[in-house]
Amino acid sequence: MNNNRRRLPPGAKWVTLPSGARRVELVVDVIADPATGKRRQIRRRYQTAEAALEDYTKIKKETKEGTYVGRSKLTVAQFCDEWLAGRRGIRPTTLAGYRNWLKPLVAAFGELPVQKLTKRHLDELVPLLQAGGLPRKGGRPGRPWQARSVNAMLGVVEHILEDARRQGLVVRNVAALVDRLPQTRKEMETYTPAEVTRVLAAAKTDELEVAWHLALYGMRRGEIAGLRWQSVDLAGKRLTIDLARVTVDGEAMESAPKTDRGNRTLPLTPQLVDILQRAKRRQATARLRAGSAWQDSGFVIVNERGEPLYPDTLSDKWDEFTASIGVRRIRLHDARHTCGTLMHLQGVPIAVISAWLGHADSSFTMRTYIHAQPDALHDAAEALGAVTRR
Repeated sequence: MNNNRRRLPPGAKWVTLPSGARRVELVVDVIADPATGKRRQIRRRYQTAEAALEDYTKIKKETKEGTYVGRSKLTVAQFCDEWLAGRRGIRPTTLAGYRNWLKPLVAAFGELPVQKLTKRHLDELVPLLQAGGLPRKGGRPGRPWQARSVNAMLGVVEHILEDARRQGLVVRNVAALVDRLPQTRKEMETYTPAEVTRVLAAAKTDELEVAWHLALYGMRRGEIAGLRWQSVDLAGKRLTIDLARVTVDGEAMESAPKTDRGNRTLPLTPQLVDILQRAKRRQATARLRAGSAWQDSGFVIVNERGEPLYPDTLSDKWDEFTASIGVRRIRLHDARHTCGTLMHLQGVPIAVISAWLGHADSSFTMRTYIHAQPDALHDAAEALGAVTRR
């Protein structure tokens, strides 16, 4: 017994279990949270003094280096829930977006202890998402994920695992080891002035005429879907963008505009004032037609019963409309790009375009929304030719 006592590490002792078996019980201080430095004790039992001493040496070394990770049964799903619950001061749509990005991880490995999540698990998840292998809500087949979406998901997983690493729950952030998929940046398309004229002329007979004007006025889809009549001042010829309706995981959700500068007031052209007045008259007619089924939602863009239009439906209607008039197809969001590009080609300062579009900074406007058009390039060539001929 004396020999065994000499071989025991500090904080260890022999104990007798109810069964009569002898075990070495080790109690040692470890750092539970590297961020706060708070310590806690762990208690373990070993069959031999040698095993206790080996583990003690390993624990003290890792504690000193700040790499110690205590045993935990916390699952991937539980940690994701805890991480989401700790996100404070962010927009509800951002939080819902995080939850949506984490769904594939939870669906595939939610029951796995977070400490056992490996790079291989994530490497196996990537091709599964690309193939549309995870079912959606209601058991519907999953849609194939594009490289951009897969990389965004991996980015969120890396973010939460880094938080787990800082808390001392995992040894390393395995998501940081996963190669991202190569992705090509899709060149955004915009309408030429002639195409804009054609679209707006055809819109006069469309029930969603005002929506297409607002899109080409530079408003985001969510801002169009979230525009309320109380935010439209026809007498003062201005509208205020203070609400957005966006799609998160298949559901429409109302939120503040995307950025602080997204909350803005824009002047209205006389033409747009007329179009908004026409939209009011259309709603009045629809109200009479719907009778008691009408819902006075207060939104500018509504269906035949007065209900706010679903954001994805707005995109579908845009595609149907542009196809019906035989104009080149661009995304509804590209109508917003068209606004910024045409303003730029007309010599409007970048800072003004940035404020109009509700961007956080002008460099983003210049980098993302300003596109050269064939006619503008032709004019540039003519101007260059005039100089070089001299």
